[in-house]
Amino acid sequence: MTDAEGAVMARHFAHCQALAEEGAGIAFGPVLDPSGPWGLGLIEAEDEAALDAILARDPVITEGHGFRYEKIAMPNIILRPGLASRPAADVS
Repeated sequence: MTDAEGAVMARHFAHCQALAEEGAGIAFGPVLDPSGPWGLGLIEAEDEAALDAILARDPVITEGHGFRYEKIAMPNIILRPGLASRPAADVS
């Protein structure tokens, strides 16, 4: 990763961290796929327009680095007991 790529990824990470702290972000992280790494994010949004607005604010999008999102609805989620009641900062 170049210094420029590392810098934009740091801004992307900060965006994801802010979403988690605001309560919209449920979980974020890299996926070490043997065919190439990519990221996964679980975001709670009121509707698709709200999700689009969240994604549009991500620095990897606003700065035009060629990243893209694939949106797939997840209408229900099962969480480990106690996880939902913990503050986002404590979830790891």
